[in-house]
Amino acid sequence: MTMFTIAGSPHIHGDNSTKKIMYGVVIAMIPAMLVSIYYFGFNAVRVLLLATVSSLFFEWVIQKYLIKGPLTITDGSALVTGVLLAFNVPTNLPGWMVVIGALVAIGMAKMSFGGLGKNVFNPALVARVFLLISFPVQMTSWPKPISITKSFVDVITGPTPLGFIKEGLGTGKTVSQLQAELPGYFDYLIGRMGGSMGEVSAAALILGGIYMLWHKIITWEIPVSILVTVFTFSGIMWLINPKMYVDPVFELLTGGLLLGAFFMATDMVTSPMTRGGQLLFGFGIGLITILIRIWGAFPEGVSFAILLMNAAVPLINRGFKPRRFGTNPGVVMNN
Repeated sequence: MTMFTIAGSPHIHGDNSTKKIMYGVVIAMIPAMLVSIYYFGFNAVRVLLLATVSSLFFEWVIQKYLIKGPLTITDGSALVTGVLLAFNVPTNLPGWMVVIGALVAIGMAKMSFGGLGKNVFNPALVARVFLLISFPVQMTSWPKPISITKSFVDVITGPTPLGFIKEGLGTGKTVSQLQAELPGYFDYLIGRMGGSMGEVSAAALILGGIYMLWHKIITWEIPVSILVTVFTFSGIMWLINPKMYVDPVFELLTGGLLLGAFFMATDMVTSPMTRGGQLLFGFGIGLITILIRIWGAFPEGVSFAILLMNAAVPLINRGFKPRRFGTNPGVVMNN
């Protein structure tokens, strides 16, 4: 007699695992790490080590003594959070602030919800926004790139390209006048501009994004919808008034847009499950980002946009439920 084994879903298995996915993300971030270390020297290494070690330590302590569940620091999720935290802060940020950021990311944004898979918001972005609100001066004193051979000298700080444009427009200058004082687009590609550790090199971030797409760690819907939305709406504003609004290529290459689009908005825990939901999610992030960049008090809006859309994910998932197998598409089934 043939015996059938009956088990709960899921019934489709693959060779991916949480650990494999998380370490794949870490590999994808290596180009941006190397570029940051080249331009910011020892400070980049310092912030990276502090953020990652602190994140691993806090997860271990909370898991062992508070939650008292199986230890999860080897699954790679805390490591990814630590690297992303380092990517989101200035490399001259005091060490104790980096440690506080790690505690907020792991303790408040992740473990307080029950750990990996249960958090509502991206942990690294929660920490970034917490630090920005708590220590606005330190979090907006961006170091300028320096030669690696001069990495032990005093750090020279200045505004990011987005911040420079926003401040300059407030003084009555035009975009073309301001851009003449900034690095060129090639500099934005290779990382020769001020900013946080993980947002200075567009080329390194794109390379990491392509790696994750190639290995199916992420899908195209979220990053593409974010970038297309930002390009479209910023392009419209630029065509309306090029003296007041920067061109869409500038919007794509500067700030934390590429970092957010490829590495943070695509977090599988805090993003929608369906293709339609992911496209709407990305559209919302792109639109909110442009609204904040153009009319908000801050020159950058990616972090706020992702966190706001994280909060909308349960509603998006409910609105984009796939049709149940065997049901009539014209019949609404109540839960």
